[in-house]
Amino acid sequence: MSTVTAMPVSMPPGLVALFAASSGVSVANVYYAQPLLDLMAADFGIPVGAAGAIVTATQVGSALALLLLVPLGDRMSRRRLTLMQLGVLCVALLCAASARSAAFLIGAMLVVGMLGTAMTQGLIAYAATAAAAGERGRVVGATQGGVVTGLLLARVLAGGIADIGGWRAMYLLSALAMLAVGLLLWWRLPPQPAPLRPLPYGRLIRSMQALLRDERTLQVRGGIAFLMFAAFGIFWSALVLPLSTPPYGMSHTAIGAFGLAGVVGVLAASRAGRLADRGLGQRTSGGALALLVLAWVPLGVALAPSLSLDMPARVGLLVLGIVVLDLAVQALQVVNQSMIFAVRPEAHSRVVGCYMMFYAAGSGLGAVGGTAMYAVAGWTGVCLLGAGVSLAALAFWRMTRHSTA
Repeated sequence: MSTVTAMPVSMPPGLVALFAASSGVSVANVYYAQPLLDLMAADFGIPVGAAGAIVTATQVGSALALLLLVPLGDRMSRRRLTLMQLGVLCVALLCAASARSAAFLIGAMLVVGMLGTAMTQGLIAYAATAAAAGERGRVVGATQGGVVTGLLLARVLAGGIADIGGWRAMYLLSALAMLAVGLLLWWRLPPQPAPLRPLPYGRLIRSMQALLRDERTLQVRGGIAFLMFAAFGIFWSALVLPLSTPPYGMSHTAIGAFGLAGVVGVLAASRAGRLADRGLGQRTSGGALALLVLAWVPLGVALAPSLSLDMPARVGLLVLGIVVLDLAVQALQVVNQSMIFAVRPEAHSRVVGCYMMFYAAGSGLGAVGGTAMYAVAGWTGVCLLGAGVSLAALAFWRMTRHSTA
């Protein structure tokens, strides 16, 4: 199967910035609902206990996108596919903004999750394919930096817009933002012709199983992703539990603001991509995994109930731990993607779809494990679990580092 895999010249900075910004705006759609659940539930008379179905629908949509939509980038023109998906996403956002029943809203959110995820992962694969081989890490790192920024700002932006104009205003504004992004992408995206002999859709989807079975780099980097995002999920799922109760009693807005410390991860993503381009991906992985383990020291001390620390000291330690945790995760994410994109240039979309399944599984199990551990052993138990998973990731890397490039 023949296709265009790389541009012969360095990618212009403006195009790199467009990939990053478009990815950030796209991924934000998947997360806007989280701080708006109480407003949505009140609007439709949904019991508070059932309001989580709105977010669940979005996450189900994300999983379906990885399996069914993202691989399409290996079958048709990525430019055409991206613009088509963007158009459907705009319609879904408008449907969410104008929903008049809970069932209609949940259906719209399912489509928003699918297309927001498909757009994001499709743009990462597009950027990797459009970049020259020697700059792929830098370009993927910049694009991943846009994703990180979108994730961090989505919840803050949603809360602020909802305070001014209600939750529907957020989705209307997002539809307009995606329309503007679509015009820029239509103008600037480099052409990438469809493969000359594209696989039928059924074979395309089935080939993902073969990729998982045969590609050692995908297996190893997927395993690292599973463990590191499990550790990440353990922390973020459990953090609200101690901070929202005495003696802290923080609001959800204040707790969410801790996520802004993770913006430092954008810097890590860019730097890690450049190191990967220089052939230092394994060294970067080892350093990042060591940081992932060390991050649990300040995180554990920060909220340890047995230690006599004042509030500024606890907040400072917590912020330090979050910064180190996010630096490690974002650096690993970029190195992982840089390595997996190097093994099968003609299958970038399927490769990223397979890889992100490891991410989704790790994040989900980490969230469940973190909250369950807190119920049994408190914050100390959460940090010991997170450190244990992080150590397992470091050990897994050491055992497999010589089996991949």
